[in-house]
Amino acid sequence: MQLEAIDWTIIGAYLLFSLIIGFAVARQAGKNAKQYFAAGKNMPWWLLGVSMVATTFSTDTPNLVANIVRTDGVSGNWVWWAFLLTGMLTVFVYANLWKRSGVLTDVEFYELRYSGKMAAFLRGFRSVYLGFVFNVVIMATVSLAAIKIAGVLMGLSPVETVVISGIVTVIYSSLGGLKGVLLTDFFQFFLAIGGSFIAAYVALNHPDVGGFEGLLQHKDVIGQLNILPDFSDPSQALGVFIIPLAVQWWSVYYPGAEPGGGGYIAQRMFAAKNESNSIAAVFFFNAAHYALRPWPWIIVGLCSIIVFPDVASMKEAFPNAASVAGDDMGYAAMLTFIPTGWLGLVVASLTAAYMSTISTHLNWGSSYLVNDFYKRFVNPKSSEKELVMVGRISTVVLMIVAGALALLMQNALDSFQILLQIGAGTGLLFILRWFWWRINAGSEIAAMVISFVVAVYFQFFHQYTGLPQLSGWEEIVIGVILTTIGWVAVTFMVRPTSKETLYRFYEIARPGGPGWQKVLDDADAEGKDVASFKDEAWRVPQGIFCMVLGCVAVYGTLFATGYWIYGHWILASFITVVALIASGMLFKAWRKLIEIKPDEELYE
Repeated sequence: MQLEAIDWTIIGAYLLFSLIIGFAVARQAGKNAKQYFAAGKNMPWWLLGVSMVATTFSTDTPNLVANIVRTDGVSGNWVWWAFLLTGMLTVFVYANLWKRSGVLTDVEFYELRYSGKMAAFLRGFRSVYLGFVFNVVIMATVSLAAIKIAGVLMGLSPVETVVISGIVTVIYSSLGGLKGVLLTDFFQFFLAIGGSFIAAYVALNHPDVGGFEGLLQHKDVIGQLNILPDFSDPSQALGVFIIPLAVQWWSVYYPGAEPGGGGYIAQRMFAAKNESNSIAAVFFFNAAHYALRPWPWIIVGLCSIIVFPDVASMKEAFPNAASVAGDDMGYAAMLTFIPTGWLGLVVASLTAAYMSTISTHLNWGSSYLVNDFYKRFVNPKSSEKELVMVGRISTVVLMIVAGALALLMQNALDSFQILLQIGAGTGLLFILRWFWWRINAGSEIAAMVISFVVAVYFQFFHQYTGLPQLSGWEEIVIGVILTTIGWVAVTFMVRPTSKETLYRFYEIARPGGPGWQKVLDDADAEGKDVASFKDEAWRVPQGIFCMVLGCVAVYGTLFATGYWIYGHWILASFITVVALIASGMLFKAWRKLIEIKPDEELYE
């Protein structure tokens, strides 16, 4: 396999197109921090939704799915499919709250919701922790996937891949700000989706696979096809299905699927022109992310089991990438059979997937470092042009550090597990902090510290204690329990948030619910105007109903697609009908939810 002139032309044309967009919007993006980090807060839902999908379709995502399919079968994908519940909760409960808050970043939220020096510390620390440390790990994981793909398809060394991809991406990212990211993401989405379907088609037509019939009847693949896990094996059922659906989705913080919203998903919501566009954008993202994209990746992963039955066969076939070879290289290995011309398009699509994710993380991480650290603590009087300049410098620094870390990593699935463990137990707090007044800055600090300490213990020290070895899901459950107990205890040990801050937050966000009744009673007693908002109907019950319908519709589409592919016509037809009915009910319930809103003049 070798890239020909036509392939390089296609790849080069795509890169040039991305740079042109970056240059085209650079002047507007450089006007101020609001333009650079929030695209002027006037973006439509369809552009924001497509951007979210493009961002989460990175080079490491098909690698991760291939790894899961090769080791745990199709049902192993429940470790991330379960996050649909988180996503739908964000759509119908939290999207409007984030938009109402009016902040530039979700870290700025801390000083809107909490008070005192602890709130300031939390904002400053989280800006560096999430914007730099955590963000760099994510980008390094994405870059690791690029290293493996480039090693297989282009014969590039890890260092060559990091340097080349880093230079191109950082130039394009630093020029256009968020608007440049959104515009390029729109085209990257269609390119990436098209590339994944081409990859699946070529993989199915490999002589060793023999199309769908050969794939589905192959002895090494049959055992990997189940969409639901084997419940006769309690260990597998707990690890990939029960724990993710019962515990993980609401308790674990993971970028792109944060309980209560957050991160770059929140950044897109802040950029929306209004609440309705914010909600629609996040719904489109979740529907496309979970129902539209997985099956081409899964098909390629299944085909790779036949063509490359073990890691040794991949090392032998690709000596240039032998040092980083693993089951997650199965996807990249199958791409080598794509013919000239089509190969250039697929490589361009993977480049698009890489750039969309990295550019988003660069802009998102830089927004924390600039808005919530530099402007807040270093130079509060900084001009808008200075903030943009610092944002562009921090973008370059983030890319350099992420590239260096990528050279030390080995496996995308291991990185995924570590990130889940670091966030274990913090999710419930992120859900409740909007609806329970008693949660304070101390609660968040405790959750952050405890979850991190537990993750470090399991990753680096547990093996030396002589205690029994635990599976990944057992570590997550223990982390959730310890972290939750810790932050709840600290909540009652630390002084509550000041009344003035609580009144102001409620007046801006109007979360409603019984968890704020004491604050409303105090406001009434003091004659505060904020108490007038208590007459607004509480959106959460209707929002949860919409969440359930949304999950049924999306999961139904995901399962129906799988069973149509498998040739199980009756089951596929039944699930399709269920998905359509749920979609119709959701449409009506969503319209009712939209009607539950106060007079716009009350909060403009």
